[in-house]
Amino acid sequence: MSIYSWLIVLFWFIFLAYWLISAMGVKKNVHSTNSWWGYSGIVLVVVLLLKFQQSSLQFQLISHTTTVLMLGVILCGLGIAFAVWARRQLGKSWGSRPSTKQEGQEIMTSGPYRLVRHPIYTGMLTALIGSALVGGTLWFIIFVLICALLTWKRVRAEEKFMMQQFPNQYPDYRKRTKTLIPFVF
Repeated sequence: MSIYSWLIVLFWFIFLAYWLISAMGVKKNVHSTNSWWGYSGIVLVVVLLLKFQQSSLQFQLISHTTTVLMLGVILCGLGIAFAVWARRQLGKSWGSRPSTKQEGQEIMTSGPYRLVRHPIYTGMLTALIGSALVGGTLWFIIFVLICALLTWKRVRAEEKFMMQQFPNQYPDYRKRTKTLIPFVF
């Protein structure tokens, strides 16, 4: 494995370790959705793709120039840093699914939430794109596309939940910020 691949693995290990440690002690939900599909679906897709990794999906689709590999590592690192920043901004109010942690809770609009409404997903997708550039195989690109579709499904569910929970505040926040890509979308 190249140094670039090792860096990608290291970044994802740091992300996972941080996520697991920071999930301890979060506040209990007052209201939440019943959706389990988001991350469970991604895990299912990963397992299936890894099973078929040795097949024709192992075809190298992206050229492994130093520039592409460095860009991939940079995107992965920046994406994970952005997701961690967003997660830290939520603190103990974070939840693995859309939820209200306390009565009177307000919408988070500071930090990365000034730029996009779903910065954790923005960071994770950016990190996945960077990882795909380093991996470069067809199966990795398919995986990123499936993750993007699952993320979009989850974003739509969260948007609906937030509109129900904050009918007076959320529409204004939506007007001021983009969904996933700052200044674009």
